[in-house]
Amino acid sequence: MAERADDAGLVLRGDEAERRSDLRRMKRRATGLLLVAAVVYVLARWAESNVHDGWGYLRATAEAAMVGGLADWFAVTALFRRPLGLPIPHTALIPTRKDQLGTSLGTFVEENFLAGDAIVERLRAARVARRAADWLVAPGNAAVVSRHSAAALAGATDVLRDDEVSGAIEHAVIERIRRIELAPLAGKALAVATDEGRHRPMIDAAIIGAIRFLDEQKDQLRGRFGKESPWWVPEPIDDRIFTKLYNGLRAFLVEVSRNGDHALRHHLDGKLAEFIDRLQTDPALAAKADGWREELLAHPAVRQWIGSIWGELKRGLVAQSADPSSELRRRLERAAAQGGEKLLADQALQDKIDGWLEGVVRYVIDAEGHQVAELIATTVQRWDPIEASERIEVQVGRDLQFIRINGTVVGGLAGLAIHTVGQLL
Repeated sequence: MAERADDAGLVLRGDEAERRSDLRRMKRRATGLLLVAAVVYVLARWAESNVHDGWGYLRATAEAAMVGGLADWFAVTALFRRPLGLPIPHTALIPTRKDQLGTSLGTFVEENFLAGDAIVERLRAARVARRAADWLVAPGNAAVVSRHSAAALAGATDVLRDDEVSGAIEHAVIERIRRIELAPLAGKALAVATDEGRHRPMIDAAIIGAIRFLDEQKDQLRGRFGKESPWWVPEPIDDRIFTKLYNGLRAFLVEVSRNGDHALRHHLDGKLAEFIDRLQTDPALAAKADGWREELLAHPAVRQWIGSIWGELKRGLVAQSADPSSELRRRLERAAAQGGEKLLADQALQDKIDGWLEGVVRYVIDAEGHQVAELIATTVQRWDPIEASERIEVQVGRDLQFIRINGTVVGGLAGLAIHTVGQLL
């Protein structure tokens, strides 16, 4: 049934109208039975006096039924209001002693339902870790965990403030980059890249690329040479000089590309080794590299990119959390299934988890159990006395009317038994 809370903090069930109707119907039945007993008493009393003494049994039954019914009516009514509006002591118990009842209820719950030993015993008997493992390895349940976990992650992104998270990520990334010693790191990277001649294919590719560039740009280079040549030099002379320079440079590059032991290659290897050594040992070069790093970090485009990391991560996380076939959902599902299998096969791990849960539950109960009692007490204190009494009567009053009915019936039987014993004596 749907529920809602009113201004007094009371929970109102959606079926309250039906419960009120049942309560009124049961009240009419209990009162009607009491009236029937009264009518029977009057008729039996007349018959006993004017017809036959045997009617005394019925008269005694009806008389005792009226007494039992009236007594139970008083007892039930006194819980919720003053009978007939009379200021009788110890009546209207719920409205007048609501706060004390709330405190007593909270204390009762704390002492009897929040007992650490009892809860831990039930928790130990439940074997939570084993049940969790069995549930995780069952078909389809890992996907359920994946779906809810992804939804929780996506929901957490809405709780976080974007500007604060983005600022924190930007600060962390920049500080992390600043702690890196760029020059020594670059030196080590180059040392690894050039170890055992790993860099030589790159040099070969660069030489071949230079040759291809000369071939493709020959006409443009000739035009450039002509512009730079003095005006008084005849063009045929320019052609011969350019051709000689061009062919010589191209032949030199071809020779280097074909000769793996060429002097230029050894010269480049030496210069590269010298540069690698300087990167790892030269403070001036290291300082210059740090300066380049700071200039790069200060560039607006770099700052904007770092600041956009959180936005991209958030959008990706939200999109993947909603897609059952995404990498995030698949990884979460796989992790849940593997975790269940591992937990199911490892009794020591199950015992460890169960022990951890028992410790947490015992700590929470011992440290915060009284908060539950206070919550119950303060919640009851917020209730309006009259309204609380009416609503409690709506919830339990129908069953209490059976007390009135039973009291009428049992009272009548007791009256009959007493009258019978009296007659026999």
